Amino acid sequence: MADTNKLGRVGWVDLTVDAAVTVRDFYQAVAGFEVLPIDMGGYEDFCLLPPGGGDPVAGVCHARGSNAELPPVWLVYFTVADVKASAQTALDLGGRVLVAPRPLSGGLFTVIADPAGAICALFQPPT
Repeated sequence: MADTNKLGRVGWVDLTVDAAVTVRDFYQAVAGFEVLPIDMGGYEDFCLLPPGGGDPVAGVCHARGSNAELPPVWLVYFTVADVKASAQTALDLGGRVLVAPRPLSGGLFTVIADPAGAICALFQPPT
């Protein structure tokens, strides 16, 4: 079961785009982020850190491979106890599932749209 102290919180924020290097440079210049490259096996995605360092606060990713279907928006990840159940509840309440539940960082995630069309991700941490 997921850590209940983390449920309902923003667990991560990501931006997935075709021009990840250009967008990384944009946010580095505009917001002063420091950049931590993450090896993705043939290319790099990027974690953004606050000026002066510290823990990563967001990511900028290439729209490649399994990320190719993600929308080019700042995607907030809400932490939930059960991604599959939450995705079904979203459907039951008039939302849409844009990316079916799948593995991510030892847990599961899905991308949904609420009834108004706003997009977010749901993340179930590893057990």
